[in-house]
Amino acid sequence: MGLADYFGFDEHDTDLRTEVVAGVTTFLAMSYIVVVNPAVMTQITQDGEVVKPGIALANYSYAETVQMLAVVTLLASAVAMLVMAFYANRPFGLAPGLGLNAFFAFTVVGALGVPWQTALAAVFVEGILFIALTAVGAREYVIKLFPEPVKFAVGTGIGLFLAIIGLEAMGIVVGDAGTILALGDLAQNPVAILAVVGLFFTVALQARGVTGSIIIGIVATTVTGAALTYAGVVDPGVLAGEFVRNGGFAASELPKAQYDVTPLAGAFIEGFRNVEAFSFALIVFTFFFVDFFDTAGTLVGVGQAGGFLNDDGDLPDADEPLMADAVGTTFGAMLGTSTVTTYVESATGVEEGGRTGMVALVVAVLFLLSLAVVPLAAAIPQYASHIALVVVALLMLANVTAVDWDDITQSIPAGLTILVMPFTYSIAYGIAAGIISYPIAKVAAGEFDDVELGQWLLAGAFVVYFYVRTSGVLAAAV
Repeated sequence: MGLADYFGFDEHDTDLRTEVVAGVTTFLAMSYIVVVNPAVMTQITQDGEVVKPGIALANYSYAETVQMLAVVTLLASAVAMLVMAFYANRPFGLAPGLGLNAFFAFTVVGALGVPWQTALAAVFVEGILFIALTAVGAREYVIKLFPEPVKFAVGTGIGLFLAIIGLEAMGIVVGDAGTILALGDLAQNPVAILAVVGLFFTVALQARGVTGSIIIGIVATTVTGAALTYAGVVDPGVLAGEFVRNGGFAASELPKAQYDVTPLAGAFIEGFRNVEAFSFALIVFTFFFVDFFDTAGTLVGVGQAGGFLNDDGDLPDADEPLMADAVGTTFGAMLGTSTVTTYVESATGVEEGGRTGMVALVVAVLFLLSLAVVPLAAAIPQYASHIALVVVALLMLANVTAVDWDDITQSIPAGLTILVMPFTYSIAYGIAAGIISYPIAKVAAGEFDDVELGQWLLAGAFVVYFYVRTSGVLAAAV
């Protein structure tokens, strides 16, 4: 059986050339994650103090840890996309999710103080749970219970959440005691100036329809920072390392290639040791809710962008692509990274005419080939890599147009979903606010019959979730 027959090209009105072009397009659109995921996941210390929480490996430098995470990112993504290609036959790309990796690093490891090995163990357990629930069709059923306005609002809320993380890393947004957030001193900060220029360059490429605009923008910003350092315009260490200013990229000064992921692979097993059952269950519970509904929202958002949703706003046979992200999540946790999910950038390949799993197969192969350039991931500064978060945030705002803002019972849950996510720095809180408010708004408007029993149960479950996350029970347990 040839590829055309296996993937059903005729049935989906496509051909091999179209599918390959769509796969390359999707790869270029989402390849930035190879740089960004390690940047988000790796711990950063300064003068012995942790300035950004995440994964830290004893006896390994920041650059070596970044490269390990880049390898793990590529492998986990490729495995998930192979399942997507040959099992689900959908043109969706998958990789560790933006927002979910931030939840892993900033909330679980940072705010809660949970060891990163235990956080990986929690991701592994919820991945196994997802495989089981997907196999029996439970995940697809729960997603169908998702209130429609929340489905369409999740992507926008996640976008705003990512935007704050990205803008802060770029020096554009800073904390302020009086206003909580404020504009940074852009004119006095070379990092912020270059990041702003890089951002506008990237969005200009995006507006021109240039394929791979995000990764081009990241690389161009990085190269510019190195050039300004080499020319003496800024001091070494501000935009690029000391070795750039001192005469170029000497092999002895660059981080050596690090493909051995042994320190990460299997670390989740250590996370199970000496874990108190109740506290670990609460961590898994938290991961489960965030991952479940974040993945569901992203999948629906991508399905919406690709025109795959039916008249009820549901993705037909959603259990198959859900299995791909469940397998990817489990495998990724075993290797050492956070939750794998479907990428909104998959819509770029769909726009090129991609309609089958052949697109996912092409992206998987290109991700595996990208292992050759893993050492370059450590050379990308955070201010450049986080441009991707802001650009993706802008793209994710588009889903908000699907909400019926003239219907108050739709606008209230959608609006709360969007507002609560960035303002509480939590994807889960935003989803919870939307799901809880939906039945309340419907009942208040006299539309009690529009609320299903399952939606009441979801709302009740999220009330419990709010209590667990805000009462101090979880923090006390861990």
